[in-house]
Amino acid sequence: MLLARVVGHVVSTVRHPGLASSTMLQVRPERPDGTPSGPELTVLDSVGAGVGERVLVVIEGRSAGEATRRPQAPVDAAVVGIVDTLQLG
Repeated sequence: MLLARVVGHVVSTVRHPGLASSTMLQVRPERPDGTPSGPELTVLDSVGAGVGERVLVVIEGRSAGEATRRPQAPVDAAVVGIVDTLQLG
């Protein structure tokens, strides 16, 4: 699981049938202090996250499919939570 920030929406008019009517987002992984920590990812949204929100992303295929209730769809990563606050230490 990783922490990320939603940076945009992904629009696709042609997609796999298992992904029909799903929302895809572009997210940027980040460290707890908000600095970027890797390349951007395209993920399936299972919680209704919006641009600018900090989210939790699962990046394992089976877990991502289960989180989105699409176990047979070709899903590698999915948003599984919106972070309200982050407390360290």
